[in-house]
Amino acid sequence: MGGRPGPERRACSGAAWVGLTAVLLLAACASTPPPPPSPPDPALLGALRATVPLNPIAVGDDPYASWAGRRPPPPPPGSVCGVRLEPDRVHYRLGTFSSEAEAETTGYRVTHTGVCGACSTLQDLAVYLERPDLTAPVRRCGMSTAPNTLSCLEAIGFTADCARIWLFNVENTRRECFGVCMRSWMSAEPSTTPEGHLNDCLQCDEDRSGPVFKAVAGRTRRNSGIRSSIARPDEQMSHVVHDYFGPQTR
Repeated sequence: MGGRPGPERRACSGAAWVGLTAVLLLAACASTPPPPPSPPDPALLGALRATVPLNPIAVGDDPYASWAGRRPPPPPPGSVCGVRLEPDRVHYRLGTFSSEAEAETTGYRVTHTGVCGACSTLQDLAVYLERPDLTAPVRRCGMSTAPNTLSCLEAIGFTADCARIWLFNVENTRRECFGVCMRSWMSAEPSTTPEGHLNDCLQCDEDRSGPVFKAVAGRTRRNSGIRSSIARPDEQMSHVVHDYFGPQTR
C-alpha cells in the first residue's frame, strides 16, 4: 500500500487512539491528502444500491486464523471480476475471468481487477465511490465491541459479508500492529516518509493484514480505480469504468 507525500505536512492533533482499526492505521496520522475526487453521480449511486446480487460471496470464520503464518496467493495476472445484469436490470451475477476480453465476450462488465470476493458487489462499490476517505466512520465503528462493530460497519453501507471481512481486518491489525502503531501515533509520525514510503505502522498493516483482506474482499479502491485520501502512484491504480446501466445512469 505504498504512497507518496502531498505537498505539505501536518501534525496529527486531537486524535484519540481508541479501538485501533485498519483504516485508522492507514490514515490517522496521514500527510496532507490529495485533492478529493469529483463526487460520483447520485443517480449512479442509487442505481448501484438498488441492485441485488444473485451469487454473493460469503465470509465464514476468521480468514486470518485460516491463513495464520501464510500468505494467500495473489490473483492470476490479468484476472478480472465482472458483473452481468439480468434482464430486469436489478439482479446481477458476479464472475471471475482470466481477462477483460473473456469477461466482455460473456456479457460481463469489469468491476475491478483480480478475483471476485466478499466486497465485489455493486452495493459495496457504491460505498467506495461515495466515501474515498473511510477513516472517520470505520474508526468510530472500531471503538465498539465486535458485534456492535459489525453492525456499525453495515450501517456505513457495506453488505453483511463485506462488513465481516472489514471486521476481521480491524481485529487482526489490532493484534499484530498495536505497539508499532502506538509509537507512530505518539510521535505524530506522518503516514509517508519524504521518499514516499509508508511509516512503520502503515507498513505493518500492509504486511500483516493486507494480503488476506485483499484475497477475501476482492474489491479494493485501487483495483477498482477509485482514488482515496491517501495518494497512490498511478501504476498502483487500475483503470475501470463503472458504467453498468448504459444510458439509464448517464
